[in-house]
Amino acid sequence: MNPVTVTDLTAHISALFETDEDLRDIWVTAEVGSWKKAGSGHIYFSLKDSGAVIDALMWRGSAFRHTWLPSTGDQVLAHGYVGVYPERGRYQFYVDELRPAGRGQLYARFEALKEKLAAEGLFDEDRKRRIPGAPRRVGVVTSPEAAALQDVLRTLGQRWPLAEVILFATQVQGADAHGQIAAALAAADRFPEAAGQTNGTAPEFADLPLLLEGQRNGREATIGTGGSPEGERLDTILLVRGGGSIEDLWAFNEEKVAYAIAGCETPVISGVGHETDFTIADFTADVRAPTPTAAAVAATPDGQELLRDIRQIQLQLLRDGGACVASERQAWDALRVRLQRNAPLRQIDLALQRLDDAELRLQRAAVVTLRSRRERLSSGAARLEGLNPLNVLSRGYSMIQRADGSIVTAPEQAISGERLLVTAAGGKYSVRREQG
Repeated sequence: MNPVTVTDLTAHISALFETDEDLRDIWVTAEVGSWKKAGSGHIYFSLKDSGAVIDALMWRGSAFRHTWLPSTGDQVLAHGYVGVYPERGRYQFYVDELRPAGRGQLYARFEALKEKLAAEGLFDEDRKRRIPGAPRRVGVVTSPEAAALQDVLRTLGQRWPLAEVILFATQVQGADAHGQIAAALAAADRFPEAAGQTNGTAPEFADLPLLLEGQRNGREATIGTGGSPEGERLDTILLVRGGGSIEDLWAFNEEKVAYAIAGCETPVISGVGHETDFTIADFTADVRAPTPTAAAVAATPDGQELLRDIRQIQLQLLRDGGACVASERQAWDALRVRLQRNAPLRQIDLALQRLDDAELRLQRAAVVTLRSRRERLSSGAARLEGLNPLNVLSRGYSMIQRADGSIVTAPEQAISGERLLVTAAGGKYSVRREQG
């Protein structure tokens, strides 16, 4: 008999596992049991079915790469290898990839959370905030290495280069992604007050770099950390990520991310995945964009279109201004003519002219009146001359008057012995009436 030590025996058993190719690369379908995440980041759980159970382990690095991780009772497909843990003398399954055994399970969790959050009012339209029309500062919550970031920066630079773009960097996939996304949203909402709360200050901001240098006039954005930038709060937050499977996008289906979006005072635009991808973040955000590029479009006006509108308005103003100036010039000319007509000197001249005209008319009227009166005088004189008694006396007649001047036309008018005055052509003489 050649006895061996326990260590040698365990090493031999481990070698047997390592030389079995079937056990080095294997997929297992099972139900998850006793799920536990250690402080180190490693995950300890079991895989079981109706006939057996096996202990399983996922190292921190593998867990970190996963966006979706199961809970106790979930059906999964687990990939990895079988090995021996010498200290406890038992074999276990070292898992490097976990997938839901069926998409229906993920969709069931998605619908359950969606129903819960809808009942809480997180999706209500009346709580959705209006997106500013011309933002001065735009925050972008995504991964610095993501192609989505470059799409967003390019679109913002083309459409609205006046905006300052600030990146709040976070993982967008992996087991810890949802926590980082929630922290990045909170930091963006409190910017610039939260700008200094980066690594080593608050747990929720751990490993959360900030892009403090923005993009202006199409410049490439650069990444920085820390700092205390001054200025206004963000106008809009863009939560963006490129497309992927439901597992890849699962961080955006987590309850913590939904509450972080709903808790933001700053309007949030969600642009996660492609047109056909919908996440809980999309329903919670103030605006859902089908892609990251569409999110940048929704956050900004089209600068070129605005410039065309401004030029059109400028031309219209020039036309309207020209017409207004022409109209005012005509009105001015009319007023100038009226002023000239109503000028005091002109009024005096007109009054003098009217006076001259009146004087001329008076002179003409006087001449006409004088001529008429002369003619009337001549006519009257002729008639008077014809009635002059002297002319009658010159023909041999005489006029007899009493002392009182009355004319005697009959003999009985004179008293006997009364002295009478006789007027003849040659003169006057007195006579006495004799009795007879």
